[in-house]
Amino acid sequence: MWMDEGPGNLSRIERGILPPPQGHEVLERYAAALGLKPGTDGYLELFDVAAADRGRIPVDLMSDADIVDKLPVLFRTMHANQISGDGLDDLLEKIRRS
Repeated sequence: MWMDEGPGNLSRIERGILPPPQGHEVLERYAAALGLKPGTDGYLELFDVAAADRGRIPVDLMSDADIVDKLPVLFRTMHANQISGDGLDDLLEKIRRS
């Protein structure tokens, strides 16, 4: 059960006191305890936030060669245009609509 990591850890993670768990199995236990079903937005967000906290790109995205090939262009665009938080929000909205 996910509580093996400590009963107060979920609250500490939510408040940013502890980093998100990194192990896939531990994340799956947290997702199950939170009622997040695999493939749902909440489930994917949990794994994405944990990866981002490590400074990594989520494994499922890295396993898609088409996405990996396009990442350098995305990064160069972001560097060259010095995208602000609002600009990044606009870019994400355009991506979602496409």
